[in-house]
Amino acid sequence: MKILNITSRSISLELDNNNPYYNNEYDIFVNDNFYKKDNRNVTSIFNLNPDTNYNIRINNELISFKTNNESLLINVLDFNALADGITDDTVKIQAAIMSSPKNSTIYFPKGIYLISSLYLKSDINIYLEKDAILLGKTNRLDYPIHPGLIDNYSFGVWEGIEQNNFASLINIFDSKNINIIGEGIIDGNALNSDWYINHRIKNIAWRGHLFYSKNSSNINIIGINFKDSPSWTIHPYMSNDINIINTTIKNKDSMPTTDGIDPDMSKNINILGNYISVGDDCIAIKSGSYDLAKKYKISSDNITIRNNLFEKGHGGIVFGSELSGGITNIFVTKCLFKNTDRGLRIKTRRGRGHIGIIDNIVFDDNIMDYVKTPFVINMYYNMGNQGGHEEYVWSTKYQEFNDLTPVIGSFKFNNIICNNIEYAASVFLGLPESNIGSIEFNNVIFNYNINATSGYPVMIEKNFKLKRCGIYTLNVKHITLNNVEFNGNIGDNIIEIEGDK
Repeated sequence: MKILNITSRSISLELDNNNPYYNNEYDIFVNDNFYKKDNRNVTSIFNLNPDTNYNIRINNELISFKTNNESLLINVLDFNALADGITDDTVKIQAAIMSSPKNSTIYFPKGIYLISSLYLKSDINIYLEKDAILLGKTNRLDYPIHPGLIDNYSFGVWEGIEQNNFASLINIFDSKNINIIGEGIIDGNALNSDWYINHRIKNIAWRGHLFYSKNSSNINIIGINFKDSPSWTIHPYMSNDINIINTTIKNKDSMPTTDGIDPDMSKNINILGNYISVGDDCIAIKSGSYDLAKKYKISSDNITIRNNLFEKGHGGIVFGSELSGGITNIFVTKCLFKNTDRGLRIKTRRGRGHIGIIDNIVFDDNIMDYVKTPFVINMYYNMGNQGGHEEYVWSTKYQEFNDLTPVIGSFKFNNIICNNIEYAASVFLGLPESNIGSIEFNNVIFNYNINATSGYPVMIEKNFKLKRCGIYTLNVKHITLNNVEFNGNIGDNIIEIEGDK
């Protein structure tokens, strides 16, 4: 058992075992008093007092620690927030935030706080008590608009391009040392709004998120329940040193573009012990479109994803499709994928370029169940009605390698069990002028659903269906299989196809 995070009022712990996400049920004792039962490998304890010594006992293991200090506890009700779910509490809560001294905690007791957008500052804690709900307003005109650019400073960004978008519920700019913790709920209320009417068409400005940070660091998001986001749920942008622990992120699978967590041009991020079930990608790592990457040259690096449960989504761990700045050193360990369309999904295409490359991606000790295609790398990504229909993008004929050609490096998949596969074990589609570098499978089991139906494993212009296929490859330099089992596939274990001549 190890400590992941300590704040003034919480601690997060990780149990040491070989099981993805879940453990056998166990009791948690705080100073020898029973606190709760849990069955997850990552657990958090709240309602602690600041600057206080504690002992935590789990399964006869004992950890002693001291909570962080805190300068002041500020109850938002003292600033006349009504928490009735009817009255707009935005200004009152913002007043509490802005007037709070350094290292204070803004406390939300049980209630429904109707808000538009809140802006946090450095060196504060936000504490949401259980049954405290921050509820988003349904009229988009109640939200500020973040301009794409003012004198070359970017406030708003939308899918890798600096454009005007509506503010998120929680916004952080150029700040540090912020904790957002507790067992409360941040509810975007998008299902009761018009955010998803013609959602691919800009309406005044592009949609906001539930959480957005820009140029910020040392942020901890712990225990919070996120739901019904207008678009991506948690979007750290150009932000570093972030811990996202024990959160629950739920958007209906009918809600498009509601990714769970989207690190974007960001580094040193830990995503630990979260439950994510959404209408798009569970985690989508990004690094900007080509123009944005050329301007800032910032990659997404050093991201640890461990002990999470991904239950629904287009992909569990996804790169792109805006990844021109590069994505490197990604480690996915002890995660459980259930009913996602894909496990790993990489979306790129000609035009994304290689200002940064995709490299050193490692999956260890994961389980995938009813994942239609566990591993997908697609360098011909078709963005649907947004574009990608020109031959330059989808042609499998050799194109001249240039600045707009994406580059994909090395992947290792170790100690993984994939059950109830439907479409294919893997689909890897490289470009003839830029092959996928190397793919290595070690101790991997592919078990197929004998009742599988055929379907589309990737999004490309000239699409094709597969059913119980092995590893389907196009333009891969090196693929290595060590102790890999295929049980129930149709045809060869590895299918190598050739592009157009």
